[in-house]
Amino acid sequence: MKLSLFDYNLPKNLIAQKQIKPRDHSRLLILDRAKQKIFHDYFYNLPQYLTANDVLVINQTKVFPARLYGKKKTGGQVEILLTENKRKGNWLALIGGRNIKVGDIIYFDKKLEAKIIKDIDGKTKQIKFNIVDNKLEKIIETIGHTPLPPYIKTHDSQKIKNDYQTIYAKNSGSAAAPTAGLHFTDKVFKKIEKLGVKVFRVTLHVGLGTFAPVEVDDIKKHKIHHEWASVDRQTANALNRLKSQGKNIIAVGTTSARTLEAFVNNSGKLSSGNKWVDIYIYPGYRYRFVDDLITNFHLPKSSLLFMVSALASRELILKVYKRAIKLKYRFFSFGDAMFITKDRL
Repeated sequence: MKLSLFDYNLPKNLIAQKQIKPRDHSRLLILDRAKQKIFHDYFYNLPQYLTANDVLVINQTKVFPARLYGKKKTGGQVEILLTENKRKGNWLALIGGRNIKVGDIIYFDKKLEAKIIKDIDGKTKQIKFNIVDNKLEKIIETIGHTPLPPYIKTHDSQKIKNDYQTIYAKNSGSAAAPTAGLHFTDKVFKKIEKLGVKVFRVTLHVGLGTFAPVEVDDIKKHKIHHEWASVDRQTANALNRLKSQGKNIIAVGTTSARTLEAFVNNSGKLSSGNKWVDIYIYPGYRYRFVDDLITNFHLPKSSLLFMVSALASRELILKVYKRAIKLKYRFFSFGDAMFITKDRL
């Protein structure tokens, strides 16, 4: 399947640069993929489309302020983007700066230092901090900057740090927010719970690869990035029981969907544990555990657009996107939401 089939034209003014306040006042496009009907509403009315037969699965990852600014001994500026925790103070990182080589030491605020241990590939290097574990995490939380997507043009990542975080974020480690979850408020959750809708949490730490462009003409040849994910035993058991009872599993975001689909075993049951996952979902894939999806509007020719096109058809998704553009929906991370469902309208 050709990459060009997933392209569409988006006016730049529809790329959301900041979050709607309150966050549940974003718009909500409901797509019934079976009846091919669409309905327009606001996210605070999401509970009106849910019943006690529904189960929500949310991703409780927390965005890690992974961008650090430091200096070499010579005074040269260095930018570091932490990409993978190798434990005991060791990290893989993308390093920006001139003449950075193995053995160099980079100096940060709070007496934090990092030594370049070895080259991995390109700009990726392994570094080792002089401080480890919880102390290191606390310092990074203080001096680090949120690694915002490249299409968000703000120069003050600290100012929108809280906006780029779900209200239920708990487990730190993501390079990007699970953006479908940004629309939820306590008020929405209370309405959902009153309906008898159960909510479960999983964790998937979103990798920088989520921003990586697809660079092959045949999407089947695209290599997906790996991400760390976790499903605890109690959650897996409960979801398996509810699924067997015919409950409708709604993944909140593509990250929750990837987690659930990556943890399904050959018998169709959800397993538990922690592991690196690199599941690649594109048209032709049959979802094995996820029934419906709450998501944002995704970039042209992106792996996330492939994912939603696997749940509904590519043609239907692009038709709906075209309609959303005409109605001036806001796109991407801080944009509006979409509920892809079946036989609900």
